[in-house]
Amino acid sequence: MKRIHISLLPRIIIAIILGVVLGNFLPLGLVRAFVTFNSIFSQFLGFMIPLIILGLVTPAIGGIGKGAGKLLIATVIIAYVDTVFSGYLAYGTGSWLFPDMVANTAHIGKVEKAVEILPYFTITIPAMLDVMSSLVLSFVIGLCIAYAELNTLKSFFNEFKDVISSTITKAIIPLLPLYIFGIFLNMTHSGQAYRILVVFAQIILVIFILHIFILVYQFCIAGGIVKRNPFRLLANMFPAYFTALGTSSSAATIPVTLKQTIKNGVRESIAGFVIPLCATIHMSGSAMKITACALTICLLVGLPHDFMLFTNFILMLAIMMVAAPGVPGGAIMAALAPLSSILGFNPEQQALMIALYIAMDSFGTACNVTGDGAIALVIDKYFKGQTKQAV
Repeated sequence: MKRIHISLLPRIIIAIILGVVLGNFLPLGLVRAFVTFNSIFSQFLGFMIPLIILGLVTPAIGGIGKGAGKLLIATVIIAYVDTVFSGYLAYGTGSWLFPDMVANTAHIGKVEKAVEILPYFTITIPAMLDVMSSLVLSFVIGLCIAYAELNTLKSFFNEFKDVISSTITKAIIPLLPLYIFGIFLNMTHSGQAYRILVVFAQIILVIFILHIFILVYQFCIAGGIVKRNPFRLLANMFPAYFTALGTSSSAATIPVTLKQTIKNGVRESIAGFVIPLCATIHMSGSAMKITACALTICLLVGLPHDFMLFTNFILMLAIMMVAAPGVPGGAIMAALAPLSSILGFNPEQQALMIALYIAMDSFGTACNVTGDGAIALVIDKYFKGQTKQAV
């Protein structure tokens, strides 16, 4: 018989439902067994995070290269600024709306008790590098590869990227549903899961509205610059938007994004440069989702969430997600480093972020790729003199 394949999102949803249901019935001893697995898996995840940074960010930076001069710099700056702005938009909106949403669920219970069930035993797996060291090392090596044309080192890190990508695809991603099941099983047994679900049912609606707002302002700015109807330009990008909803991949959507961008009047030479580059560096929808979810968890568990702390987080997040499109769930995997090192998220809170992000992954990707078309319009306007050879 043909084997039935269930994609990651349905498996995550099933894991959450089973965790919430079975948490009401399973005995403490069995819950502790899953908590023990989660303890070991979280140690492995902590070990992998610096290696994920080194293996994905280094070849991403090295692969940008030193060509195209001003065209490259302008595209990178616009993409980075838009990604950061989307993060600030999420933080500002969340600071206004989320505290009341969280306060209205206070009667359901205090979330801090969700980590009281202890594992039978623990295994410590120290990381080879800390997060900041691996990030700095990635930039140093990546820039040297790009500007000194170190082909041997470039080949090594391309192969190392394959190792990391395979580890994520073959080990981390398949075990995530079991890990998330254990998290919700633990929280339900402790009486905390319902509050999490009630809060995020409201947050998801806010995130969806924000993601529509981001697309509208991007194309209003682009339409104003090129002096064309922004809503017609946005409508022309709908095939890319819906393709991204289905694939959940910026890279897989590049052919459609490229076609629709050219349909909007962008020269093929400019579109052929900007769209693949922005698929790697422009992550406005993902930054918005991650920032909003991170702020919500900070409010739920009482972690610091002041403006300067989140400024540090958003600026670093926009850099970290350069490597995101290369692997499944890449944006949230890249975000684990600043979530832990800057916001102080523990493994359970990181697992919640993974579950919530994957549940909305396709909408963030659709926002990312559709916005790429707006950036291409702006670049095309300001580089009319660029020749095809320069691109």
